[in-house]
Amino acid sequence: MAGMQTALKAIDNTAPAYDGPIFDGDSHIQEKDYSFFEKYLPKEFHKDWLPQRKYGPDGEFGMFLGDSYRIENAALDPDGRIPPPGKLKEWLLAISTGEAVEAAHPVTPDMYECEARLAKLDEFEVDGCVMFVGEFVSAFGQVLLQAEAKGTAGANALFHAWNLYVVNEWGLNARDQLYTTAVLSLHDLDWAVAEAEWLVENGLRVCVMPMGPTGGKSPADPYFDPFWKILNDAGVVVTYHVSEANFMHPLIRAFGEEPLQNRKNGQTAWQWMFAYSEIPVMMTMANFVYWNFFERFPNIKMASVENGAEWLPRFLYKMDKMRGMARSGWWPMGQLKERPSTIFKRNCFVVAYPEDDIKGIVDQLGGDASCILMGSDYPHAEGVARPRDFVEEGCKGLTYEQVEQIMYSNGRRMLPKGKTGIVA
Repeated sequence: MAGMQTALKAIDNTAPAYDGPIFDGDSHIQEKDYSFFEKYLPKEFHKDWLPQRKYGPDGEFGMFLGDSYRIENAALDPDGRIPPPGKLKEWLLAISTGEAVEAAHPVTPDMYECEARLAKLDEFEVDGCVMFVGEFVSAFGQVLLQAEAKGTAGANALFHAWNLYVVNEWGLNARDQLYTTAVLSLHDLDWAVAEAEWLVENGLRVCVMPMGPTGGKSPADPYFDPFWKILNDAGVVVTYHVSEANFMHPLIRAFGEEPLQNRKNGQTAWQWMFAYSEIPVMMTMANFVYWNFFERFPNIKMASVENGAEWLPRFLYKMDKMRGMARSGWWPMGQLKERPSTIFKRNCFVVAYPEDDIKGIVDQLGGDASCILMGSDYPHAEGVARPRDFVEEGCKGLTYEQVEQIMYSNGRRMLPKGKTGIVA
């Protein structure tokens, strides 16, 4: 129409230049071998519980617990090599087109030795880094399944063996820069309390736990309060990293499918969509909020890791809405005094994938980037090759202040420097 001007706003497809410090919310050990389990797991448990890389009776190479129990979904290379760190897209594209590709990457000392990893963090300009279990993360859920079948003593010994390994060979807080995750679980409360006390005495800052309920109880049930009090008093960060969600198995079977499919068959698209990653972690974290957990334990921070972040805006909206729907319902630990979204954003964090639409997520949150973290996933192929690459890959269209929050200050709010996570 004459006299009218059309203003076209260009889409900002760039990321602000960011050269500040980095807090990496997701990185991993890559175990060179499992000899440390032979060292730390008592011999009476080796037959049924010792993690091993070996060929099975079917000729397939994989990870086993003891002599015969295969850990499914464990992608292993018989030569101990891994896909190139941060190069999954390029790697898969090259394979699909038949081009020459670096099929595997050697496991380097920074992946399995503390001093070498600290040097790598300095090279990457990373001020703080949470480091998770490597291949053994594939075993968490199935260790607990074995505990149901064979008793908890072996599972307790195996988790403690991992914790001995990280305490003795990595440390739980290396120069306030590298925070290695210990493994904790609620499957045996007496063990969990004793293990948590021992870990706190050894400087625990971050732990990783299985998602979901335990023994027919919410993880926020007062039954478990003796355990949570230990972590709360020490200001420990509790993380839920993507892994097998055992509590979804009855649902999977109810739909006529089977969980724990092996590498050759793979789990179905339906399981990927509904029984793995974001839905189990949403159910778990919402349960903590609705059970008034953070009123009782305000010093505990909690994080979802490697479950993406695109679910976050709808999740926060629905938590607030369902609080209203349940206003006359049963509240196991009493009505909330604040909006669930307010509680979550104060106490909880979500590590985004670099391929997430992080700008869209932040826009849906009204410009609030305060609970989003970056994660490199180093040395895994799925993330970025270097933590700073996350700015270019994931932060397009954000303001400098939002980038700084995601790349650094949110992580340091979650895990401040100092002996404990409690800020005086």
